[in-house]
Amino acid sequence: MRVAIDYTPAIRQGAGIGRYTRGLVSALADIDQENQYILFCAGEPPSRKEWPPNFVLRQSAIPSRWLTIGWHRLRLPLPAEALTGDCDLYHSPDFVLPPLRTARGVVTVHDLTFLRLPGCADPGLRAYLNRSVPKAVSAARHVLADSWNTRNDLIDLLQVSPGKVSVVPGAVDATFARVEDSGMLDHTRARYGLPPWFIISVGTLEPRKNYPRLVSAYALMRRQTALPHHLVIVGRPGWLYKEVHERVRTEGVGEYVHFLGFVPDGDLPALYTLADLMVFPSLYEGFGIPPLEAMACGTPVVSSNNSSLPESVGSAAMTVNAEDGEGIADAMARVLGNSSLRARLIELGKVQAKQFTWTAAVHQLLAAYKRALSESGTEQ
Repeated sequence: MRVAIDYTPAIRQGAGIGRYTRGLVSALADIDQENQYILFCAGEPPSRKEWPPNFVLRQSAIPSRWLTIGWHRLRLPLPAEALTGDCDLYHSPDFVLPPLRTARGVVTVHDLTFLRLPGCADPGLRAYLNRSVPKAVSAARHVLADSWNTRNDLIDLLQVSPGKVSVVPGAVDATFARVEDSGMLDHTRARYGLPPWFIISVGTLEPRKNYPRLVSAYALMRRQTALPHHLVIVGRPGWLYKEVHERVRTEGVGEYVHFLGFVPDGDLPALYTLADLMVFPSLYEGFGIPPLEAMACGTPVVSSNNSSLPESVGSAAMTVNAEDGEGIADAMARVLGNSSLRARLIELGKVQAKQFTWTAAVHQLLAAYKRALSESGTEQ
């Protein structure tokens, strides 16, 4: 196979889709020496210095923003092959497909939150996705989903044929493991100004992540218990992020809530290791990698029980209704206050995290590519 992959999200997005794309393509480069790959980059080249001989980089002089406008808003008939060269498959890992000349399109749809929870999406982005995603999945020879939940949403909401959708889940990078180096831990604590005991939550500050309710649940926990833990939130500001800061003010917990902003992947294992608990109260997720990363680092997890999260965390986390603030507060207090429960969740979490590797995901990806090249693009 000669496969072109739009690697632009891996360069432009630090978390989420960017992390998913980096992990998948990096594992692909480590595993597959048989097929030919073209990594298309609209912008800066990848940070990885060495690629196998069967990987070729193609960089566009046209910035990503202008390509997006031209392809998906102005509908310019510029085929992607004009930028990548001829290929059998063109894989877009970020919801939409450009026009193609002869290549068969493969598109990854990470979630359909913009349809399931439209109020959680920026209006401009929601309008763009409402226009572009149905067209992309219709035009694609094959569609990839991060989870069975997203696959079911594609079938239910966009009437995609079940045989046209394969699941290629997210995974935990091998760098995520408990940090035993006390010097590194002390350096990380000092660098970010971390308190002795804290709860961590990771994700972009936006309505879908449910941070205002988490802040209120945390404030309730502080009022009801003597636990000394602070709350540390990791993630860059997104849409309507100011509501989170307002909730901190109205709950009177400004002294105990810390916003670290975006944190490089390399610092996350130490942060997870230092934390006594990871809380992931999201209202909806296409997969949910952060809880698994925390589990790999030996940190117990409290997670929402909605969307794809039961698939990713399994029985290794304490799960709660994301809309039940009292339930979130109670779950945090129970895990922090019960040493045997903590120990059990930590051990279950380590086992659960090992089930999701980029190697396994790549094998599922290659099987989906082969299906896309079959006559119908569906399961045989």
